[in-house]
Amino acid sequence: MNIQIVEVGPRDGLQNEKEKVATTAKIALIDKLVRAGLKRIEVTSFVNPRWIPQLADAEEVLRGIKRPADVIFSALVPNVRGMERARESGLAEIALFMSASDTHNRKNLNRSMEETFPILREVAREALALGMRVRGYVSTVFGCPYEGAVPIDNSRRVTHELLEMGVYEVSLGDTIGVATPKQVREVLEKLVKDFTNERLAGHFHDTRGTGLANVLTAIDAGLQTFDSSIGGLGGCPYAPGAAGNISTEDLVYMLDGMGYETGVNLERLLEAGAFIQQELGRELPSKVLKAHLAAKAEQ
Repeated sequence: MNIQIVEVGPRDGLQNEKEKVATTAKIALIDKLVRAGLKRIEVTSFVNPRWIPQLADAEEVLRGIKRPADVIFSALVPNVRGMERARESGLAEIALFMSASDTHNRKNLNRSMEETFPILREVAREALALGMRVRGYVSTVFGCPYEGAVPIDNSRRVTHELLEMGVYEVSLGDTIGVATPKQVREVLEKLVKDFTNERLAGHFHDTRGTGLANVLTAIDAGLQTFDSSIGGLGGCPYAPGAAGNISTEDLVYMLDGMGYETGVNLERLLEAGAFIQQELGRELPSKVLKAHLAAKAEQ
């Protein structure tokens, strides 16, 4: 069985870094991820640089990376202007995002859920007219830092709206890392029945140590695509010091050991993780990366 990995470290991971990461380091990291065999990489975000200064060099990064024809590069966009910047940079895919909880959506996008739908609808329409592919993210599916439990009908509504806009795949996010396998099973049983497993992906965080367990539960529910971040980059703004996105190295190690096909070379992936850890000057959360580097140090 094939499992597809969407690498989000260069965007979802690096955007949380407090210290500026050099553009050359971002380019080198993305090139290393490509060499490791990753075929889907979210490289940056075209939001207003005032919101996320760390990704203000989006155009420079896209000018600098190598772009093999068999790799899909994408970027997060909040509006039509962001979509136009992505298109001008030569991207063929963008990602739209919103929350399943209204408070989080207001904090994140400065507008209500109802106010967000028409904006995303316009972006999707323009992008599709230009021949671009559009992916969607739904945040706070499994819990909100402001509202707590999020009704599944919220996630169902947002997913339905995104698919109606022409989004080819919706990534369901455990934004604050509160999900457990039992909850993942209950949510996905309903959403897979409504939308089919081919249209859904999983975006789990490891804030409370349940990320990989949730992936396995999601695979049992039929999902075959998962977002992850090199080194476990990402953090969680609502849980200072906690791990954030599941680590790509940990995910690949687990899937390889279980006989799933990912197409990713773990050794080259570890080189990418070691590189960005050195660039950032701090230890990253990935357990497989830690074990690898400790073993190298003993040799």
